[in-house]
Amino acid sequence: MSTVTPTQQSAARTTFVSAGFGLSFIGLLKSETIKLWSLRSTYWTYSLVIVASIGIAVLMSFALSATAGFDPATGAAMPMDDAQIFVIASTSGLVLGQLIVAVLGVLSISGEYSSGMIKSTLTAVPNRLAALWAKVSVLFVFTFLIGLVSVVGSFLVAIPRLGAEDITASLFDVDVLLPLLGNVLFLALIAVFAVGIGAIVRSSAGGIATALGILLLLPTVVGLFSLAVEWVNDIVPLLFTVAGSEMVYPNTMESWQAFLVVLAWVAVSLGVAALLLKRRDA
Repeated sequence: MSTVTPTQQSAARTTFVSAGFGLSFIGLLKSETIKLWSLRSTYWTYSLVIVASIGIAVLMSFALSATAGFDPATGAAMPMDDAQIFVIASTSGLVLGQLIVAVLGVLSISGEYSSGMIKSTLTAVPNRLAALWAKVSVLFVFTFLIGLVSVVGSFLVAIPRLGAEDITASLFDVDVLLPLLGNVLFLALIAVFAVGIGAIVRSSAGGIATALGILLLLPTVVGLFSLAVEWVNDIVPLLFTVAGSEMVYPNTMESWQAFLVVLAWVAVSLGVAALLLKRRDA
């Protein structure tokens, strides 16, 4: 009967870690950060989110300053306080940003499947799920930060034009800050939701089509059916993008209820992705 000495145990443990099986979650976060920023698409998509948000904020500040207090379509009086005007100007660009980060979310994991890097990732993390949660965490944090930069930048560029029309508001006003943070949070959750879609479909083209279909096409289709079938109207508030809007601008439900609906969509996406990641081969 042989005896394993402490030296042999230490050597075995060193080999185990060097082979990648001893990665801590912090190590996985660092790894996923490097992988995310090694993609050229990351720089392009995040830059587009910021540029689009600020550019659209400039255009919206001119449009809103000219029509403040009136519906631009009918000319009828439309009560809107200064805080609401600034929120609209600062967040209009995030509508486009939502589509951009959805694409990035899909590419962040589908790119690993197309390049074959996923095999190395899953070899380093045998239980697999830790790698998915690390990727989700990194993408959520960076997308939230980029969204925050976008809305703050948009708010600042809107100040001169709106201020010229005596429309003023503070960034730290609760009626301004909370809607801005709500929009940024939803932006980050869209990126996370798209990661799940990408892991399920495992194809860049298919994942992008699915994610954008849920964000853009599904509300339109359900809206058309609601014209013919009355009960379909009850489904509309439960759609992902509609619930995201209700988080910030509650209408048919409370903000916290809309937030739970959004979390349910994200949970289903990531839950199915986790299940398939454990069961399918790389």
